Amino acid sequence: MRRRVREAIARRWWATLSRAGVSQHRWRSWPAPTRRAVKAVLALGIGLALVALFGVWKTTALAVAAVILILFVPRWERVTFRGRRVGKYVTPLAAFGIVIAYPYYVNSMPQVPIFGPFPMLSTMVAMMIFSVMALGLNFVVGYAGLLDLGYVAFYAMGAYMAGWFASDQFSNQHLNLGAVGLSPGWIGFHFSIWLVLPMAGIATAIVGVIIGLPTLRLRGDYLAIVTLGFGEILPQVARNGNSLFGYNLTNGPEGITPIDGPGFGSWLHQNLHLPNSYLAVGNYDAVFLWTALALVAVTVFGSMRLRDSRLGRAWVAIREDEVAAAAMGIPLMRTKTWSYATGAFFGGVAGAFYASYKSGAFPDDFFFQISVFILCMVILGGMGNIWGVIFGACFLSYLDREGLSNVGTWMNTHLGTHVNVPLYEFGIYGAIIVIVMLFRPEGLIPSSRRAAEFHEGVHDEPLYDVEHDERLYTPEPM
Repeated sequence: MRRRVREAIARRWWATLSRAGVSQHRWRSWPAPTRRAVKAVLALGIGLALVALFGVWKTTALAVAAVILILFVPRWERVTFRGRRVGKYVTPLAAFGIVIAYPYYVNSMPQVPIFGPFPMLSTMVAMMIFSVMALGLNFVVGYAGLLDLGYVAFYAMGAYMAGWFASDQFSNQHLNLGAVGLSPGWIGFHFSIWLVLPMAGIATAIVGVIIGLPTLRLRGDYLAIVTLGFGEILPQVARNGNSLFGYNLTNGPEGITPIDGPGFGSWLHQNLHLPNSYLAVGNYDAVFLWTALALVAVTVFGSMRLRDSRLGRAWVAIREDEVAAAAMGIPLMRTKTWSYATGAFFGGVAGAFYASYKSGAFPDDFFFQISVFILCMVILGGMGNIWGVIFGACFLSYLDREGLSNVGTWMNTHLGTHVNVPLYEFGIYGAIIVIVMLFRPEGLIPSSRRAAEFHEGVHDEPLYDVEHDERLYTPEPM
């Protein structure tokens, strides 16, 4: 079905171009760099025209178009230096540089049609944090092929680790380990956030191992149901943990607030001009954005190294064929547990950092839909592909924070409607996933291995359809 739709669209497209003097044969006779440049220029020309007609035009739109041309037209991945292919790092490093400079030019950017202005800094912080969580879930779903519906539990555990060790929650204690910005008369545990982040990651990884050992023997739907139950239990513990075994662990529905912010202390502030406390600087969101971007960079580095390691190859083998992997000597339980613990580690780190950014850990933030939301990010971007997962996380988190609201405002202004678009957010997310699964099941930016798995096999297509397609597209013998 998908092939027929694509071929019908291609026939109409080439028929239209042929009338303009560009036939399919002539197009393919051009060099590949020329075709790539022509497609990019046409797409950007259409985009600039739409911004001028239906958006808010600013001259920085030309700079955006120039940057896109420079990054995507040349084949940077072919650039080598001393025999090593260093060009593959050009686009990712440029993307990181663009995000680092984002606070300095965001107010000068144009407004695009439908989606309106570029994301605010607070939205960018959320996009980076969700990227860390999506990359963590990618270890479980994308690499090892395990369906995890309870990932929100690790996010919640990381947030409450920050609440326990960087707030006044335990009023009977009096311990400060590098915390900054404390008010006079402080009580409780106050560890530096830079200590809390690895503590949260290690604690959630240990819990992931404890949970995974008895449950990862299951497969498919059974594993999904067990992880779903785990994801439902911990949010309920957070909501009702104000009197758990006689202790107030979570402060119940009110949550734990305020939580200390990050900072580098007075000595580093005086000597290296690093912020003493993030909560006291003027560009509050900017410093959190840069720190979140550093966490994304660390997560990307860890993902790349683990993907290419012996453990990562074992994960992929289990995902492709668990029985064959076991026959080749891969210890299934140990390997699955490592993927679960690794994903839990990054989920805990992201939860602790997000709690510090919001200055609180609240049980209403940890509902089941968050697990599905993060899973959709991985599926939409492309399971197993680091850059695809980051794209899926940024796109869906942007829609959740600003995008749908901006779409509703644009529609009501230009079309005269009165629709509250954010009210239908989960229906919209569902429609996006359905469309992607129908026409690009491997994701928008899949890994080459994952794309081959989808396109080289037709195990999900009935035998009758396969034979019918072969009769349609196989020429009769002469």
